[in-house]
This record gives sequence, structure tokens and C-alpha cells, in this order.
Amino acid sequence: MPGKLGDKLVVAISSRALFDLDESHHIFESQGIEAYSQYQIEHEDKPLAPGAAFSLVKKLLALNSDKADNPVVEVVLLSRNSADTGLRIFNSIQHYQLDISRAAFTSGRSPYGYVSAFASHLFLSTDPEDVRAALDDGFAAATILSQPGKDTDDTTELRFAFDGDAVIFSDEAEQIYKSKGLKAFTESETASANKPLAGGPFKNFLAALHRLQKEYSVEQCPIRTALVTARSAPAHERVIKTLREWQIRIDEALFLGGMPKGQFLRSFKADVFFDDQTTHCDDASEHVATGHVPHGVANN
Repeated sequence: MPGKLGDKLVVAISSRALFDLDESHHIFESQGIEAYSQYQIEHEDKPLAPGAAFSLVKKLLALNSDKADNPVVEVVLLSRNSADTGLRIFNSIQHYQLDISRAAFTSGRSPYGYVSAFASHLFLSTDPEDVRAALDDGFAAATILSQPGKDTDDTTELRFAFDGDAVIFSDEAEQIYKSKGLKAFTESETASANKPLAGGPFKNFLAALHRLQKEYSVEQCPIRTALVTARSAPAHERVIKTLREWQIRIDEALFLGGMPKGQFLRSFKADVFFDDQTTHCDDASEHVATGHVPHGVANN
């Protein structure tokens, strides 16, 4: 019997995040479900172009290449397509030789409920409502924003970048910044430097990544993580001590003091970046695949 999916790093992804379905989605919106279904059936042998998260998924699945007897990653497909129209998606998966065998097709209804059934650590979608629902249920989730075809990095190293407040950490500090300003935020964070922040929606996913990283030596680890935050000294100390308290390793930490993040993410060569604020996401998506995390005070 195969092991439980919970033994692996499990990433659930929507079909529109994995493949470029813009053309067929336009047909659905302009002509309705019957025209959409007919279009997909007529083109089911024509592979779909890669979507915004395709390169990320390909690198995730590559982690299994030297662990054939004990795969460490599972990618599952969650789609609003029916099984009938979803055949084109599975054909595209086979065309690109992606090792994805599990899927849920929900015929127009939201598939986010299956995020928990598959014991997923992360859910990536292009549907903000599904993402919000998953976040409300306590799962790491993000809306993929950037357009397909921007990633030209051909290295095998998998690089995740995260914002801090309201993503890895709770938004408790960000609430002070929003309501009282930068001076009050800095004073509060300095006074609370030895008090760990509460976890945010991506804490468990980061912890799962860290457990996977520990299976490799530091020199040979194929996964690299970065914290890319608008914080600066002296507000950095609480963040560092929180990660130390959680016993979670971050490979790189960038404290930018409010500078735009895009160029730094490009330098890090992030395969994906997660942030709660749309302004940061808009800038980042010009450079790397970006996931908006609609969580915390910035999204109320």
C-alpha cells in the first residue's frame, strides 16, 4: 500500500495555475459552459502551454528523481473542470512528463475543500475566493499573479521567498504599523524583541520545507529559502529570534526597510515569492512568479 500523502510535502495546484487556460477561459466567460466543453474536447490532444506555476511544479517533482523508492513530494491537481473537459489537462500533464497522478475535478464548484482531504501543505490557485477559503481553514494558500513564460532560470535548485508579517508570522506587528505608524511599530518591536511572534498562514509550510531540507547536507540541499521583508533594524531582531525559537532555518534574510522587493527577488532567483500586500506583489510579479496571500490587516 502507498504511504499517506501526509508523509510527503504535498502541494495542491489548480489547473489554471499549472497551465495557460486563458483562451479557453475566455470562451467559457463569453460563450458559456457548453462552448467551453466543446472547445476542450476538440483540442484535448493539443497540449496546453505552461502556466505561471509550471516551472515551480517541475522543480518540485524533480526532488523525487533520486528518491524513486520514497518520493518526498506529491503534487495534486484541483480543478473546476469536469472529468470530461479535464482530459485535456491530464493529456498535457503526460505530454510534459509531470509525475502527477492524483486529481479532483469538481465540474464548476470550488475544489478547495479537497485541500484538506489530500493533507496539502500548500494550495496555489488563480481564484482568489478559493484561496481565501483555504486560508480561512488554516492552510497556506496563495493566488498566483504573474504571467506564464517569465521564468528563464534553468538551474535545478528550488528557491522559495517569503514576506514576513502576515505570511510566515502573524499580522500582530503589522496591525500596529497600520494603526499607529512606523515609529510606534519600531518601538513595539524593539520592546518585544525577545517575545516570539505568533505563526502566520505559511509557518507550517515553511516548517515542512525545513524538514525536507534536513534530509540533505547544507552544501547539497536542492532547496533554498529567503525571508524578504520591508522590516529594517532594529525591527529585525524579533524576526530572527522567532525563527530561532521555532527551530526553522532560513537560508537568506533581506531586511529592505521599505525598498521595492522585485530586483532583490530577481537576484535571489526566486521560483516563487509570497506576500500579503498587493503593492509588493505587483512589483515582484514583474520579476518572478508571485503568490498573493490575502491574509491579515492589509487585506481586511
